[in-house]
Amino acid sequence: MGRSMAEGEQTGRGGQGMPGSLAHRVPDLGAMELLLAVARLGSLGGAARELGITQPAASSRVRSMERQLGVALVDRSPRGSRLTDAGVLVTDWARRIVEAAEAFDAGAQALRDRRDSRLRVAASMTIAEYLLPGWLVALRTQLPDTAVSLLAGNSATVAARLLADEADLGFVEGVSVPAGLDSAVIAHDRLVVVTAPGHPWARRRHPLAASELAATPLILREKGSGTRQVLDAALGGLARPLIELSSTTAVKAAAVSGAGPSVLSELAVGEELTNRRLVSVPLADVTLARDLRAVWPTGHRPTGPARHLLSLTRV
Repeated sequence: MGRSMAEGEQTGRGGQGMPGSLAHRVPDLGAMELLLAVARLGSLGGAARELGITQPAASSRVRSMERQLGVALVDRSPRGSRLTDAGVLVTDWARRIVEAAEAFDAGAQALRDRRDSRLRVAASMTIAEYLLPGWLVALRTQLPDTAVSLLAGNSATVAARLLADEADLGFVEGVSVPAGLDSAVIAHDRLVVVTAPGHPWARRRHPLAASELAATPLILREKGSGTRQVLDAALGGLARPLIELSSTTAVKAAAVSGAGPSVLSELAVGEELTNRRLVSVPLADVTLARDLRAVWPTGHRPTGPARHLLSLTRV
């Protein structure tokens, strides 16, 4: 007898077992929408056409729902389809569930609209000045209603902004990915040694040795910048800076004025090298190449406008 009672406790409608999960016991939204359409149109074929499915598929879905609930829902005849008494009751419940799902969908769309209305970007200086403007122009053609704000700073600042949820997507130039962030390489860059035409290095007949570059006071970006990190790692240390400045434009202007040599992104000095306002000094035994990366908090892949922007930047 004990066994019979135990079996009875696990028996569901129609003699079928009832799994513990609610999702196994309640029909899905598609089935409920079909039942509501049958009730409104009085025809299984008409309901199938309205929902864009075949009549056999609609019949199969109704039978599956009836098996799941353990009751007959629809009487079918040559004159059409009529709900059973149980079907009328189930339809009333289904209507409330579908209405709640519609409210849920509207709320989710409102959240997406709010997310898509703005994009906060944090980028290190070289990327902000020489690459992002073109990407943002392209983004505007895709998402004209999205307001974009840009914070330009060094790579350390970009990481801090992302981790504080003050930016949706970041771009950095450093040697490694800051802790707590995931990344994707979006471009490649090379650092070049530059100086004004009047500097002795501009008239060198032989490439500059890495040891001499490391020992020479240079015009440099501040600590925490990607350019400074790459240069320091490649040379194994740097002399005390001749001048330390907080933007690529300021470093370039100081080098053009003849204040001293510097190391800058190839992206930043193309025009100055072409018009000979700066001269590139070859290096003998080191290549100052680096990857430019898009970054975001670990486990939070970019979505919405941030994902659109990322797709425009990939190599």
